Amino acid sequence: MARWEPNASQRLSDAALELFAERGYENTTVQDIAQRAGLAKSSFFRHFKDKRDVLFGEDALLEPLLAGIAAAPPQAGPLQAMGYALDAVGQEVFISERRSAVARRRTVIDAHPDLREREGLKSMSLTAALSAAMERRGAPGLLAEVSAHLGILALKMAYERWTEPENTDGFAVVARQAITEVEEAISAVRSRAR
Repeated sequence: MARWEPNASQRLSDAALELFAERGYENTTVQDIAQRAGLAKSSFFRHFKDKRDVLFGEDALLEPLLAGIAAAPPQAGPLQAMGYALDAVGQEVFISERRSAVARRRTVIDAHPDLREREGLKSMSLTAALSAAMERRGAPGLLAEVSAHLGILALKMAYERWTEPENTDGFAVVARQAITEVEEAISAVRSRAR
């Protein structure tokens, strides 16, 4: 094997997702992943701490979400700003070329309680970062926090719909639909509270 291979991180990620789908997460070793990618085991550890890190390594969502919130016009309300954030994620992360890999990742995580727990922790971290971004836009503490939670809810809804095999819509379409549904739910709660 060559000492340096281009796109090693992506090749390792692709190999891991293939093997997780074929053999199951628990029956796949780091050695298996490295071999499938055509790399040495030591190459794996240059890119990832362990096989969970393939699924949860660098958080590709954080920067686009924060950039989308920052790019929202000053007059945009909190959920509108979250819409800009979801648009940014759709343009940078959830692109059509990655749909099958993202869907495979979701399948692996959904099948393992410890991975679902890790995904929940990731979600909590994103929520805190989004809340801070909303505060930087001028939203008071509680409004910023609620907006962040609602934004994460819309993100989760869009992610789940986008990765469904029968879905043919782009992420932006399902994300905007999710934001609209969250806004409608808020309106319904308000009208029933009166």
